[in-house]
Amino acid sequence: MKPIDIFKALSNETRLNILEWLKEPEKHFKDQQAHLPKEVSSRGGVCVGDIQEKAQLSQSTVSSYLSMMQKAGLLESIRHGQWTYYRRNEETLQELSSFLRKKL
Repeated sequence: MKPIDIFKALSNETRLNILEWLKEPEKHFKDQQAHLPKEVSSRGGVCVGDIQEKAQLSQSTVSSYLSMMQKAGLLESIRHGQWTYYRRNEETLQELSSFLRKKL
């Protein structure tokens, strides 16, 4: 875990919102969750297009945000066909929480 990469990723309101939305995908992406493939629904995940729609930003911007968050370790992805689904990386979030408690 590189805290500085995580803090950079979280320094944008939309990226912070995405992380919050993915905490409760069934609440924030209710309609989309019903159509998930079984391989994805068993692991959890939200399609890039659904995140884009909720964020009301271009596909390229949302993809850039998701990539940055994944590189920081905040998100995990699973590819199913032509779609990529994202979910939170709870292990990294726990490490970050521990880091904040101990260091700051």
